[in-house]
Amino acid sequence: MVEITIHKAPGKWCVRSGGAVLGESTNALELTEGDLPSVIYFPRADIAMAFLDMTDKTTHCPHKGDATHFSIVNKSSVTENAAWSYEDPIPAMAELKGYVAFYPSDTVKVEQI
Repeated sequence: MVEITIHKAPGKWCVRSGGAVLGESTNALELTEGDLPSVIYFPRADIAMAFLDMTDKTTHCPHKGDATHFSIVNKSSVTENAAWSYEDPIPAMAELKGYVAFYPSDTVKVEQI
């Protein structure tokens, strides 16, 4: 079994795409899973969800549940499947409900500020 820990991410976190700030939060969660890099989950209330369009893509994690994916849509570009959320996580990961995480890339930056 992979060890997964979730705790409040220290400080303030920001996600940007295409130069636009999609959100900032002091209530983000940091998830660590085995040897994988930590992932920052933002409360949906702190994200400009109007820029996120739900896609048909879903993925399944046996430890967290089924993830719904979102593309980031702004005036200049669309970043396909750039974010994900567990709409109905397994009970052990219930803390993730209502949070969204982003795949860092050339066009998507997640950083502590």
